[in-house]
Amino acid sequence: MKQGLSLRVSQHLALTPQLQQSIRLLQLSTLELSQEVEQMLDDNPFLELNEDELPREEFGLSHSDVPAADDDAGEFHVNGAADSQPAVDSEIAGEPEAPSWEGDGSTELAPDDNEWGGDATPRQANGSADDETDATELARSHESLPAHLHRQALALRLGEEDRCALRFLIESLNDDGYLEEPLEALAESLAPDDLEQREELVHRFTVALRLLQHLDPPGVGARTLGECLTLQLQARQAAGDASEACAAALRICAQPMELLARRDIKRLAQLCGETDAQVRAAIALVARLDPKPGRRFVDVERNVIVPDVLVTKVGRGAQARFRVQLNPDVMPRLRVHDVYAGALKAHKGEGHQALQQRLQEARWFIKNIQQRFDTILRVSNAIVERQKNFFMHGELAMRPLVLREIADELGLHESTISRVTTAKYMSTPFGTFELKYFFGSALGTETGGNASSTAVRALIKQFIASESPQKPLSDNQISEMLKEQGIECARRTVAKYREALRIAPANLRKAL
Repeated sequence: MKQGLSLRVSQHLALTPQLQQSIRLLQLSTLELSQEVEQMLDDNPFLELNEDELPREEFGLSHSDVPAADDDAGEFHVNGAADSQPAVDSEIAGEPEAPSWEGDGSTELAPDDNEWGGDATPRQANGSADDETDATELARSHESLPAHLHRQALALRLGEEDRCALRFLIESLNDDGYLEEPLEALAESLAPDDLEQREELVHRFTVALRLLQHLDPPGVGARTLGECLTLQLQARQAAGDASEACAAALRICAQPMELLARRDIKRLAQLCGETDAQVRAAIALVARLDPKPGRRFVDVERNVIVPDVLVTKVGRGAQARFRVQLNPDVMPRLRVHDVYAGALKAHKGEGHQALQQRLQEARWFIKNIQQRFDTILRVSNAIVERQKNFFMHGELAMRPLVLREIADELGLHESTISRVTTAKYMSTPFGTFELKYFFGSALGTETGGNASSTAVRALIKQFIASESPQKPLSDNQISEMLKEQGIECARRTVAKYREALRIAPANLRKAL
């Protein structure tokens, strides 16, 4: 083998620590970004949260309140590197073994890098009575299902053992209010080796279950759907409902649930000894019951969506335009610690290089967060410009849009647009939507144009909302109605969109 030297020129992309952090911050949701900021504040002594109102820096955010008018919407320019972010899907090589924050990044920042996000109003601990109630605080003020049941259990005069058994069953309920595990399995988990103690526990649990099933909400503590509906009907009878429909509904709930799901009136009438009219009235009564009595307590504990972007309408008629701005409540207000940075600059001693790297890390973190919001704002402006009809007329006016269109317009990679639109939300005059909501595939029309799949789903929802309850529309009929509107949509596509909207098929929507 002959050895030799050769020179070869090639291009490759090296992901520096700065670029890695920029990509990671871009794909984080608002909650995840908040956690990241808290972690960085704990780890880096040169980074601090600014509690004072300082003038905002002259980053690209100086244009954050530029309105998206008909002529110049989306013409938002940043003075950072957001529009030159490379495609991370390219070949990656030469990645450094350890993060290096060397270099004076302050030249790419504003002269004063002490603060960013100064427009974010600090949250007040005690608001006045006229202030709007924060949604998160309102959600936290509601009781959970276990807390609601424990509070009722305090009013019962029980012995210590029965009280503990009741508490154990309450804590064993799922989010819907059902007791999924059998009493024997719960007893075995507490006393796996003692048969006599297990039998005693099953007896205690049986008594506690009867008490639990008499608590509010009716139906809690049920082990099956039939038992849940039966408990609610028994509660109605106890409250004075002596109607024939309620008695017939109790007999129907004792039958297999698949008959009720199929609304097999004739079969139920034979099994229960009722007339068809009585069965229809009983099924109508059952339909008003709550199959998941604990779900309403879970709903108040759901995550409250805080929008990243606010879109407001300015003006009326032909002069109407839309103002796109970042939500100041989600923008972290960070700055470099002046005292520590000044002390490091004045004194160069042992460990100076390591501290200098931490200082540079803090500066890059501020810059990357600023770049993240700049990119979100640019993409949002482009979306508003492309979907102006939606902001004027609603989802029926949504036009087809794919990620590549926004990527080509802004000079970004398609993967960057995907990261920006994931778990980021926009507040609009028609509600709060994820940025991905504004992207949809195209369906052909008779005129040769395209219709957005989002608009087609909204049209299907509108058709079903105006249908006759006695004669609901089938998927094939909806497909024909869409063709009359000039939209080519097959029956299978209609069924897929209907299921995505969580709308039942025609046979289950038919009124009795």
